[in-house]
Amino acid sequence: MSYTNRTNKIGVSYFLRVLPVFVFLLCGSKMSAQESPRISTEIDTTFIKIGEQVQWKVTVDIDSTDFVIFPEGQTFSPLETVEAFATDTTRNKDRLTLQKIYALTQFDSGAYKLPSQRIDINGTGFMTDSSLINVATVPVDTLNQKMYDIKPIINVEKSNYTFWKYLLIGLLILLILGGLFYWFVLRKKPLTEEEKVALLPPYDRALLELKKLENSKYLIQDEYKQYYSELTTIVRSYLEEDAHVTALESTTGQLIEKLELLKDAGELKLDDDTIKQFQQILQTADLVKFAKNKPSTSVAEQDRKLVEQIVEKTHEALPEPTEEELLEQAEYQEELERKAKKKKIQIAVISAVAVILIGITIAGVKFGFGYLKDTVLGHPTKELLEGEWVQSSYGFPPIQLESPQVLVRQKIKLPAEAKAAIADIQAFEYRSPIALFNIGTTSITLAQQDVEPEFDKTIEQILSNFESQGAKNIITKQEEFSTISGVKGVKVFGSGKFPMPGSEELIDGEYAVLLFGGKGFQQYVILTWLEEDTYAQEIVDRILTSVEVKTEA
Repeated sequence: MSYTNRTNKIGVSYFLRVLPVFVFLLCGSKMSAQESPRISTEIDTTFIKIGEQVQWKVTVDIDSTDFVIFPEGQTFSPLETVEAFATDTTRNKDRLTLQKIYALTQFDSGAYKLPSQRIDINGTGFMTDSSLINVATVPVDTLNQKMYDIKPIINVEKSNYTFWKYLLIGLLILLILGGLFYWFVLRKKPLTEEEKVALLPPYDRALLELKKLENSKYLIQDEYKQYYSELTTIVRSYLEEDAHVTALESTTGQLIEKLELLKDAGELKLDDDTIKQFQQILQTADLVKFAKNKPSTSVAEQDRKLVEQIVEKTHEALPEPTEEELLEQAEYQEELERKAKKKKIQIAVISAVAVILIGITIAGVKFGFGYLKDTVLGHPTKELLEGEWVQSSYGFPPIQLESPQVLVRQKIKLPAEAKAAIADIQAFEYRSPIALFNIGTTSITLAQQDVEPEFDKTIEQILSNFESQGAKNIITKQEEFSTISGVKGVKVFGSGKFPMPGSEELIDGEYAVLLFGGKGFQQYVILTWLEEDTYAQEIVDRILTSVEVKTEA
């Protein structure tokens, strides 16, 4: 065997032995690259002024199948979390790069350590590096400035927003009602053709209707029954209105008999031939309507002409109306006008009521009928809820909250036995003059700075105060409470029978008390409201979410 062949065989044999190890190492290195996350942090600055923000950014490079949990809540204490921005995700093949930014701040000067944060990846915790943040005060030169006395408490002017809102709604309703009244009552509408005909005198109206009958298509379409019905109705209506003969509901014989009686009495100057012609026309009409007789077209046209002559002769035969008759006709016309105007007013009123009812129904379905009633008639706590709110701090140590009205400082006179334990007490309150709605804050500084507050005694004292003011059947519940910034306290809440302001009547009410404190100080917030007052409940919920307190005096 040549040296070259032996060398090739040795090389192949060695490659086959080494190949599994190489593949294993290659796969192992790939798996290691997939399973090893990379975490890096970055901070935009380490020096800020009081109230300014630091942006702390954490970047995590992981496999696409990994599950990551970032820090949540107030885990950056003593720095406060202002906002945690949404996680930004970037994909590169089978790798993901997650980036999350936190805005942090601090309101007291000093050097603060930003603690290392835990990043959970698939249940395994990875700790980030810590940083030192310097918070500097804003320099204020108080030596070259004049000193002023503390400003007294002033009353904040109440917003006129609600007044203008109701005023605009009222004006809109008045405009709608005024428009309806004008449209249906004051506006002079052009008369329709039927109305113009109805206002004509009976004689002119009869001739006009006979002219329309002449131009009709009844005879062309062989509608003789409709033709003669309309022809006899025209002449009968005329006789009833102008000659005052009950003609519409009389038979042919009865009507002819009435005309002859009027002729004999001298009240209707008609000759015998005119009455006979009229009788023949009525008899022909009866045969057409009831016996289905069909005269020739020329006879039908001739009957219409004869009826027109009968109307003219009857009109000429009637005596001139007396002044009393003319006055009666004028009064009759005025009565018709009054009835027409009254009908218009009724239509306008009904339309306005319909518009209002439809509007109330739509608003009630959309917003609720209780809410609609409170909006129109007014509701004390609803006005508080929808008014301009005020955010302020009260007392020392300060209690910060948002409220619909500014709380007013209360003068507290400490009993002699309490002066030894309490160095200072500051109380603020808002009390509704109508509804059972009260907001109160109290900040207490203890005489001994190393003494922890006794919440149980404070709760007993508050409940005793409720009972001394007339409250009964007080139910008490207790749970832990945390502010948005993470300060923990105690929440005592429940219900009972409370007296209405200025009355001995007891009504169902609810209350909530928040208690906070530390060495040498104590703070609490008291809220009371009506049990079924949904607006007051919304106010309370909003106040509770806005409460912030200091963790030390």
